[in-house]
Amino acid sequence: MTLLPDPVWPVVVLAAITLVDAVLCIRPVSFIAQCFEDVRWPKKYWWIMSPIKFAAAGGLLAGIWITGLAALTTACLVAYFSVAISMHIRARDFGRNLFVNATGMLVLCVATGVYCFLV
Repeated sequence: MTLLPDPVWPVVVLAAITLVDAVLCIRPVSFIAQCFEDVRWPKKYWWIMSPIKFAAAGGLLAGIWITGLAALTTACLVAYFSVAISMHIRARDFGRNLFVNATGMLVLCVATGVYCFLV
């Protein structure tokens, strides 16, 4: 196991996707707002999603040079998307948001963690 990503490119790709996601959550675009509503995420907490995602993108990028930070951030994203999936299941939201968005991001985060830090 390594604490600096090797190769680096999957971490950069994950950071870019997370950054775009953060921007889309500033004033949630329609499909993100619908997702929040479908899982019954209280509207008064929607604002916190962008800072969390900006921090994740920053942690991934800084982790290219700071030992262990990208690995920790990737693990935190795995936890985040695991909770997101559980919220979709609890809300019985078995559509695109669960199977494409949340599950797709979980798979991408796990793959990044395994490929960059464990293999």
